[in-house]
Amino acid sequence: MKRALALARRGRGTVEPNPMVGCVLVRNGRVIGEGWHRRFGGPHAEIEALRRAGDARGATAYVTLEPCCHHGKTPPCTDALLSAGVSRVVAGVRDPNAPMRGRGFAALRRHGVEVEVGACAEQAAALIAPFAKLIRTGRPWVTLKWAQSIDGRIATHTGDSRWISDDACRAHAHRVRGLADGILVGVGTVLRDDPQLTCRVGRARRIATRIVLDSHLRTPDSASLTRTAREIPTLIYCAAAAPAQRRRRLEALGAQVRPIATAAPKRTVSARRRSVSKPISGLPLDAVLDDLGRRRFTHLIVEGGSRVLGAFADAQRANGGFVDEINVYCTPILIGGESSLAALGGVGAGLVADAMRVDPSADWRRIGGGWLLDARLAGRK
Repeated sequence: MKRALALARRGRGTVEPNPMVGCVLVRNGRVIGEGWHRRFGGPHAEIEALRRAGDARGATAYVTLEPCCHHGKTPPCTDALLSAGVSRVVAGVRDPNAPMRGRGFAALRRHGVEVEVGACAEQAAALIAPFAKLIRTGRPWVTLKWAQSIDGRIATHTGDSRWISDDACRAHAHRVRGLADGILVGVGTVLRDDPQLTCRVGRARRIATRIVLDSHLRTPDSASLTRTAREIPTLIYCAAAAPAQRRRRLEALGAQVRPIATAAPKRTVSARRRSVSKPISGLPLDAVLDDLGRRRFTHLIVEGGSRVLGAFADAQRANGGFVDEINVYCTPILIGGESSLAALGGVGAGLVADAMRVDPSADWRRIGGGWLLDARLAGRK
């Protein structure tokens, strides 16, 4: 099963919005075939493994996710396993899609195939967590990403932030961009930094949509995002009352502009958590995430700036479901200063007990002259 999990990870960035899946066929203690889901719409892992095996009669299939039993873009994997004469299936986890959950296993058992569920279950569940969240909530998996000094600052009191992270950390961040569906920033970051929000290292597996939260459509025609909007998907969320002429101009330049009904400007307090949440620039984040989910975005990276990162963190504390993971690139420098910029703006936790907590088993990884904390929130598996 560990081999099947390793194979499945090769599909990251090419199979979404489908889940990553790996399969290994074993007979008489010997691997006779293996495969993984390589691309969206392509053969599933079980089919790839069966093709490589040739004759799989009497074999055991180790598969990270319950085999599908319905006709979609490809025929049911259960039918293929049965036709090949596979006698036993060992799976990591059940299908998270409630209408389908357990049906694949039931179809196999009806035809005499032995089924075991739960091998490396925690790792298998973690592998498909973004897919499972999209299926269950209709929203993408959200990663907050930033680079900071070791005292938690992302810019000096003058606003200077180039470059807090070194070349190696920035190259790694670019490669991660090349696996995501969307990269989100606020209009303040666009005006201040004029980012490209692209993967400029190696070959990206996906071309992420650049997403801007811009209530009043202040994104200029001269911005890098606007000038390349015909070549690289660019989506701007604005208030419904944003200037219509400005919207038409941005659309003429190639950007998609999506008006969102703005939330009430008042701040709301969660009595249970004693934390405060409010929309960013009047745009309700739940409506933004719901729209991205309808577009079948599986993985969203939120890159800033501080206000946007803080808004997502505040929403997570107040309601849950807004943040799943953090990527923090930490550089061994001290910036200091009361007016320097903290990574997470917004209101923040009122009590330490209300702070967002990350999985304590997460590791700091050395990259170049700094470190990366790649951590899921506590309870996200």
